[in-house]
Amino acid sequence: MRDYVQVPAADLEKPYELTPTRESTALLCLRVCCCCSALRPRYKRLVDNIFPEDPKDGLVKADMEKLTFYAVSAPEKLDRIGSYLAERLSRDVVRHRSGYVLIAMEALDQLLMACHSQSIKPFVESFLHMVAKLLESGEPKLQVLGTNSFVKFANIEEDTPSYHRRYDFFVSRFSAMCHSCHSDPDVRTEIRIAGIRGIQGVVRKTVNDELRATIWEPQHMDKIVPSLLFNMQKIEEVDSRIGPPSSPSAADKEENPAVLAENCLRELLGRATFGNMNNAVRPVFAHLDHHKLWDPNEFAVHCFKIIMYSIQAQYSHHVIQEILGHLDARKKDSPRVRAGIIQVLLEAVAIAAKGSIGPTVLEVFNTLLKHLRLSVEFEANDVHGGSMGSVSLNSASKDNDEKIVQNAIIQTIGFFGSNLPDYQRSEIMMFIMGKVPVFGTSTHTLDVSQLGDLGTRRIQIMLLRSLLMVTSGYKAKTIVTALPGSFLDPLLSPSLMEDYELRQLVLEVMHNLMDRHDNRAKLRGIRIIPDVADLKIKREKICRQDTSFMKKNGQQLYRHIYLGCKEEDNVQKNYELLYTSLALMTIELANEEVVIDLIRLAIALQDSAILNEDNLPMFHRCGIMALVAAYLNFVSQMIAVPAFCQHVTKVIEMRTMEAPYFLPEHVFRDKCTLPKSLEKHDKSLYFLTNKIAESLGGSGYSVERLSVPYVPQATALFPSGKNPPKPRHKSEDEDRLSRRKSIVDTVSIQVDILPGSLPSDDVVSNTEEITFEALKKAIDTNGMEEQEKEKRRLVIEKFQKAPFEEIAAQCESKANLLHDRLTQILELTIRPPPSPSGTLTITSGHAQYQSVPVYEMKFPDLCVY
Repeated sequence: MRDYVQVPAADLEKPYELTPTRESTALLCLRVCCCCSALRPRYKRLVDNIFPEDPKDGLVKADMEKLTFYAVSAPEKLDRIGSYLAERLSRDVVRHRSGYVLIAMEALDQLLMACHSQSIKPFVESFLHMVAKLLESGEPKLQVLGTNSFVKFANIEEDTPSYHRRYDFFVSRFSAMCHSCHSDPDVRTEIRIAGIRGIQGVVRKTVNDELRATIWEPQHMDKIVPSLLFNMQKIEEVDSRIGPPSSPSAADKEENPAVLAENCLRELLGRATFGNMNNAVRPVFAHLDHHKLWDPNEFAVHCFKIIMYSIQAQYSHHVIQEILGHLDARKKDSPRVRAGIIQVLLEAVAIAAKGSIGPTVLEVFNTLLKHLRLSVEFEANDVHGGSMGSVSLNSASKDNDEKIVQNAIIQTIGFFGSNLPDYQRSEIMMFIMGKVPVFGTSTHTLDVSQLGDLGTRRIQIMLLRSLLMVTSGYKAKTIVTALPGSFLDPLLSPSLMEDYELRQLVLEVMHNLMDRHDNRAKLRGIRIIPDVADLKIKREKICRQDTSFMKKNGQQLYRHIYLGCKEEDNVQKNYELLYTSLALMTIELANEEVVIDLIRLAIALQDSAILNEDNLPMFHRCGIMALVAAYLNFVSQMIAVPAFCQHVTKVIEMRTMEAPYFLPEHVFRDKCTLPKSLEKHDKSLYFLTNKIAESLGGSGYSVERLSVPYVPQATALFPSGKNPPKPRHKSEDEDRLSRRKSIVDTVSIQVDILPGSLPSDDVVSNTEEITFEALKKAIDTNGMEEQEKEKRRLVIEKFQKAPFEEIAAQCESKANLLHDRLTQILELTIRPPPSPSGTLTITSGHAQYQSVPVYEMKFPDLCVY
């Protein structure tokens, strides 16, 4: 550098000059800088003035106020102010001058909050650029600082939307901060909280923006949702809120990542709409699968409770559909994983059932029943495929796990079905019943070809348990609605009577549908009830629809109960349920005719236990006797006929003294002493038909049919397409009813054709001479009674042992004869009215038309005017 010398003093009036000396260099530079600073733009000078010489002094407030006033007054300068601040901040970040970085961000925040104009958008770009610089830095303090500034920015509502701004970088960066693995636990927690708050800010900003749909794209949701779940999962001991969203305290938000993440997830899901709901839910399944959180599934249940309570009620069925789809996708996983998913479905259904379930009702049940079949199939394959010894423990463990899956499915079906309206529940009942495998028919739609007998029996039990859950609490106005023929026929199928557990489930389903006044709990347990009035049983008058139902299906119900009592594998619960069935039929469906039929059924059960034609064990015979005693005691008090009650009470008292094993309180007790035979017992221990008929007859009951022994009757003896004719309610038919001879006669009434109505060649002369011997026989009533009993015995024996084809042919011939006679009557009585165009007549095989003039036609008086 050259040195300058000062000019002589004589030349002072000349312009001032410096000699090139080293001492004058600094002064010259300072004067040049001062001159240049005066030439710098004002916004730069204002920005420079807010930075103190020592960063510890903080922002210069007076100069900051000047800068703010300048920015508000000249909003077109905002973008330049932002660019210059961003330039200084980037330089300070690189040089690690954190103090000046804090001052710059503070100034940016104040400018951002103070300026609300259209010119703020270029400034926002500079601001977001500076926030991105801070988030990219490796210092946790700067990352937290950038996050706080972004959150403040997110809370600002802009006047006009920004169509070019995207937040992809911020979503990625905040999600990465949520997964921070810093060595210092406090710093790690602080970074994670900052990441969660940043995600919350992104959500708020984008949802309020016109282009909010971009945040719901799968690439963003796949980062946001797992980040929130990760933080919720890490602190499981926190008592998070499960119910509807509430307002947690600010301290919880700042200190606890789990609470903050949960509230952020609630806010995210609460803003979801119809089109983007699935994008927000699917990452939850991916997270639970990746971290293996289905077993145990406490966290999964917790997550889906949050989801179901946070979303809008009308979108609940979307979540259920997603769970069902994921269950289908994981159908080959371990039983515990599938059970965990089904448990989550149960919790979701429990919440959705209170609001809108949507159109997924049949889909839910169809999927659950499909997985129920798969579970039973896996269980059957494990039983048949495992070798003895080597995998016995493993197979047993798998069986237990599959039972967990099956119980979870049944519980879900039951809960879902119990929350449906009645019209939907009846459809689901039919749907499930259609899935039950019934041997000998092809009506069921569930494939059981690979299950075998054991697997088929298992799926029958599972489906009936599901049906039992669905029918619980179902109240139909008429029994026809609850038990239509298409439902009752497969329910009472013989293939569902081959196992005592199946019979129990069938009876329990019937109880759910019959008990329309909640009387079943009062009848629980088979016992001799001293006073039925104490039970306060609720009942109504039998309606016409119920009476018609019993006329049509009564014999089918009686037969099911009769055959169910005579099964060798019955246990105490079977007898209790059979007793309850009889009692409920008496309460809900019994008129005088049904009461007589039920008493006949009870007497027939008593006779079967005494005769023991089925070689039942003594316990089962005594159990039937106890069942008959309990029911007759109940029905005698229900119809309130004093003589009938007296007879039943007398028999029960005799049994209490001489044969306590005929009473339910004793026979079903442990270590009850049973007799070796029943043939030697006194008749006073039995309920006698003549005594019952005498007592009921005195009260106006029609007791002629009581003398006819009950025989279980099938309803399938009619030819296909032909319905049984209706019975004639005439007094002369009662004797014929009392002398019915076969299974067919109980379903189709005998129709006797009078001789006068038959052609002459078919008339059989039934007259006989009136002689002394005939009169003697007529007076000898004892002999006639013996003949009548013998005749009845022979007829019953004939129809019990005769081939089915012979019985069916006899029935068909009677039906055809009746049909022919009715056709003849209709042809004689119903003729078409005369027509001027002519009437068709057939003469000698040729069709002829005979016209009738109008003036010769006779019209009814009402038709003439």
